[in-house]
Amino acid sequence: MTTFTNYLRSLMLTIIFSFVTPFVVIGGVLLFLAVGGYIPLLQELATISATGILNFLTIFGNGSIMNGILAISLTCGFVGGLFDTYVYYRYQILRIDS
Repeated sequence: MTTFTNYLRSLMLTIIFSFVTPFVVIGGVLLFLAVGGYIPLLQELATISATGILNFLTIFGNGSIMNGILAISLTCGFVGGLFDTYVYYRYQILRIDS
């Protein structure tokens, strides 16, 4: 029973971290571009880059930036959960063989 609870704990943590990571990465990039917009030589590059990222998120979100980030985050959380399940299964197979 303790193995199953360890698996569930690992699965939940993996899904949560995989879900939150795109928010942090996209937010960090947009924050960096916003701060970089105050540097005179980087204003144009920061504006073009931020506009491109926001257009990309709008496409994924059917017209809404937050829906785009949410769609990407849900996908990353799902894939993280699948990967953790695969690792758990692989660990069980290798533990039995040795």
